[in-house]
Amino acid sequence: MAEPFLIGDTMTGGYGSSDILNACTIAVEKGEIAVIVGPNGAGKSTAMKAIFGMLSLRGGSVRLKGEDITKLSPQDRVSKGMGFVPQTHNIFTSMTVEENLEMGAFLRRDDINGTLNQVYDLFPILRQKRYQPAGELSGGQRQQVAVGRALMTEPSVLMLDEPTAGVSPIVMDELFDRIIEIARSGISILMVEQNARQALNIADKGYVLVQGANRFTDTGAALMADDDVRRSFLGG
Repeated sequence: MAEPFLIGDTMTGGYGSSDILNACTIAVEKGEIAVIVGPNGAGKSTAMKAIFGMLSLRGGSVRLKGEDITKLSPQDRVSKGMGFVPQTHNIFTSMTVEENLEMGAFLRRDDINGTLNQVYDLFPILRQKRYQPAGELSGGQRQQVAVGRALMTEPSVLMLDEPTAGVSPIVMDELFDRIIEIARSGISILMVEQNARQALNIADKGYVLVQGANRFTDTGAALMADDDVRRSFLGG
């Protein structure tokens, strides 16, 4: 069986001496949307941080396109094609929208204008507000800036930690539509979401974590149809 495009394989680790992840495996294929859901404290964001290199693993490995990247720093993973949008503190509020996006291209030495225009095409409101301080934007617009900045690195994998946290249902739907569009361009999406039902609706693959371990793994549609998953994690 072919190796997944990106895999955090049997990851075990945590902070200090206690393990939060317990032989947890998360994988995403090229151009696929994979969603991690589960109760609070299940290790969802920890799994994302481990895959991005923000947490040292005591067991398991992370591989991208077949290459073991377990020991690489987050910055080195960005240069390998990984983009990460944390849940909070993900924009520079005093900088303009365009300055934020330009900061996303800090590792690049080529012309970034083509990518900048792609981001503005994806999020037209950002083009309108390009010279406005990002701190003056709404919550949903700030999230667009954060996602756009990650896209400026030209990632092959985009990792999103709670991208719809604190936004209205309408804005959430718009963000999910854009995430689908990004995946259709060939970029893999790995996402942690509290809005489990809505996230699984757009997911090619879903992972339900409980206490840092895989409880259910299947397609988004199959998890939505699973009575145990619905009863325990989707409110019936």
